[in-house]
Amino acid sequence: MGNHAEVKERLKEGELYAGLILGRQGEPDHHLVLLPGGASDVSWPAAQEWAASQGGSLPTRRELALLFANLREQFDRGWYWSSEQHETRVQLVWGQNFASGIQTVYGRPFRGNARAVRRIQIG
Repeated sequence: MGNHAEVKERLKEGELYAGLILGRQGEPDHHLVLLPGGASDVSWPAAQEWAASQGGSLPTRRELALLFANLREQFDRGWYWSSEQHETRVQLVWGQNFASGIQTVYGRPFRGNARAVRRIQIG
């Protein structure tokens, strides 16, 4: 499934097409789809479990940036978890503030928001 029109035709009810994520370092490109619903006031482990229960996963930092750029109005003005732990301090996890657009880290017990995404690989 190569182009965004084909992807949009296959969206399930409530899903929104977020855009294209370019692969890096040999990773394939993929289309990003935002799943309906959300979780609030959840720790990182709870956010991961919730996203999996929705049939998706938490977005990466790059995906959060794309969601902020293309679907910002679908998010409350709050802080959302990513799927990415800090590179050297694994007790910290990256996320994005959907009021300011800033990405920063918080500890796993922090109570943030979560949205789930699914990825459609290209090629």
